[in-house]
Amino acid sequence: MKAIISDIHSNLEALLAVLEDIKKKGIREIICLGDVVGYGPNPKECIDIVSGLGPCTMGNHDEATLFESEADYFNYRARAAIDWTREQLEDMRESEKNGLRWSFLGELPRQREENGVLFVHGSPRDPVKEYMFPEDVIYNPEKIANIFSRFEGVAFIGHTHIPGVFTEDQLYYSPQEIQGRYIIGNKKAVINVGSVGQPRDGIADACYGIYDGRSMEYCRIPYDYRRTMRKIYNISALDKDLADRLAEGR
Repeated sequence: MKAIISDIHSNLEALLAVLEDIKKKGIREIICLGDVVGYGPNPKECIDIVSGLGPCTMGNHDEATLFESEADYFNYRARAAIDWTREQLEDMRESEKNGLRWSFLGELPRQREENGVLFVHGSPRDPVKEYMFPEDVIYNPEKIANIFSRFEGVAFIGHTHIPGVFTEDQLYYSPQEIQGRYIIGNKKAVINVGSVGQPRDGIADACYGIYDGRSMEYCRIPYDYRRTMRKIYNISALDKDLADRLAEGR
């Protein structure tokens, strides 16, 4: 049994709520699919926690924090948040702790494979940056077919913050369509586990997945997003929309 989390985005309240739920369920293995930082108000705290959980792959916001040029394609809100995050990690008053935080980010692998199961942030074709959107199965089937040619078995992803399952036969299922559980058969599947810290499917609750080798279950966990919002409002470098969207799940 393994808990799979992704896209925490410096949201400490959401992360702690999810980890408490994982603990209650008795799950000891956790893997993170990246974007520990970006957007939110607690990058240092989230890095400290995730670095002690288990394996983690690199997300595009993690990469942009490490390499300034990687944020060039970000929108202004995301770029400003990355610049602010980098400032927090360069604070000389915490030089020793920040050194460990930079080391954690710098050592993140682009992908991880365990027993034939692939774990990436973006997609099997581009592990860090490529988005797989639900509408791609309709408007970009060649893209989906090419991605499915790059792996065998099952791949877990994040990045879009939209939970759902892509199948080898060019179908997409939201968690609602499969009653929150996907049974993994013999066909390939790409499973997006959603976002812990910034859900974008119209639901404010944090989202993560539980994988038991045969199926993947979606879990939605309420958390005190208003507290996170207040923190963002109090940081002038962070755009206020980054707070507002938490209440709306967008």
